[in-house]
Amino acid sequence: MSILSVQSVSKSYGSVAALQAVSFNLAAGFYALLGPNGAGKSTLFQVLTGLFAPDQGEIVLNGLNIKHNLPAALAQMGVVFQQPALDLDLSVQTNLNFHGKLHGLSNSNIKARSQAVLAQLALTELANQTCRRLSGGNRRKVELARALMTEPQLLLMDEATVGLDPASRASLLTYVHQLCDQQKLCVLWATHLIDEAENAQQVLVLHKGKLLAQASPAQLIAQTATSSLLEAFFQLSGETPGVEAKLARL
Repeated sequence: MSILSVQSVSKSYGSVAALQAVSFNLAAGFYALLGPNGAGKSTLFQVLTGLFAPDQGEIVLNGLNIKHNLPAALAQMGVVFQQPALDLDLSVQTNLNFHGKLHGLSNSNIKARSQAVLAQLALTELANQTCRRLSGGNRRKVELARALMTEPQLLLMDEATVGLDPASRASLLTYVHQLCDQQKLCVLWATHLIDEAENAQQVLVLHKGKLLAQASPAQLIAQTATSSLLEAFFQLSGETPGVEAKLARL
């Protein structure tokens, strides 16, 4: 059953086509949105969350057309954007409380949900710490906890590991995979890093605003007659491997 349906979505900024007739359907599972910087990943997330309206096309979340039912759709959506959005001078608990209030949760529900998500992400002992004192990895986990406060069915992660050390990056990715499996979430994980896409249920390859492919990593490799997801990406995009490609393997 489809949770998110995106049909022929386009978005331009002046003469620059950021998204060009992008279409895909997602059910529960972990999906990687793979593309280099400037591919249109952040623009797609901005359109999915209603920050910008598409020039054309339709987005439906669990039967709700986002254009006509944005508040109800957002209530089923959790988002971690690339830019941090925590109030660093407030405690972890207070950040979660404010987010719950913003989304209309009752005090009792805020308490129950915050306890649950903090436990899920091994953050309970840090609940009263100010976010400024946390490591980069734990700050990202708090942002994930905040996104889970409303029990979303769709979780959007936009380059969520940017700035994290390798151990924190791997830890966050593992947590999200586990949450996806345990709660039957639909996770769309935007990344330019090949290794973050290798264990996805499906990879959506976005390049210069166009969706080039949607398939499992193994299927993409087979379809392009290559030996790795990295090689498959370059085969699909027509890009020439360079230093960034080598770094993407690390």
